[in-house]
Amino acid sequence: MVKDLYLIRHATAEDAGNSAMLRDFDRELTSKGVMQSARLGKYMADKGLVPQEVHCSPAARTLKTATLVFEQMKLNDEAVKANETLYGGGPRGYLALVNSLSEEVHSVALVGHNPDITFFAEYLCTKDVGGSMKKGTLIHFRFENLNWAEVSQKSADFISRLDVKKLFENE
Repeated sequence: MVKDLYLIRHATAEDAGNSAMLRDFDRELTSKGVMQSARLGKYMADKGLVPQEVHCSPAARTLKTATLVFEQMKLNDEAVKANETLYGGGPRGYLALVNSLSEEVHSVALVGHNPDITFFAEYLCTKDVGGSMKKGTLIHFRFENLNWAEVSQKSADFISRLDVKKLFENE
């Protein structure tokens, strides 16, 4: 059975800077981030890259990215599940989540943060995944004849990478 995994780094968020008033967890998307998320969602919908499940970090910027991306696919807000392990759980947190997925699910998206999401992408594949995931980057992996519980180091086939910036180049 073929399984697809979409890794998405959150879109552009406000900078916490030196503000003691704004916690990292509470940072919101900027207007640019909102546009990036919507454009990425439209791209995925147009290409038929529609996951059955969506898991994201519970941080404000990641939750909003996931919601905006997947509303382009007409998925409701309940399709997006916040998961604590994707905020500060490291690559092991990502792997634990993937390994725990139901076998009835054949495609899933994880929306998270750097550097953890990039480290996880590099862990999954023997091919170069293009370096650090910039804000709004999508990486598509495929697993052939593996259960989710069997996903491990270097077990994925790299399908594609899209930096959302490329969707704005022709404007």
